[in-house]
Amino acid sequence: MKGQAKQKWGNLTDDDLTYEEGKQDEWLGRLQEKTGHAVDDIKAWFNRTF
Repeated sequence: MKGQAKQKWGNLTDDDLTYEEGKQDEWLGRLQEKTGHAVDDIKAWFNRTF
């Protein structure tokens, strides 16, 4: 998963992609900030890809 996400959004690090249980909103917010994409778009990409 991390490799595919880093290919799509090259500026993400392993730390950015580390998900902690119960902190989904914080994690998605961090991804939104780093990628510049809407949370809904990020969720949709993860749902399509995995």
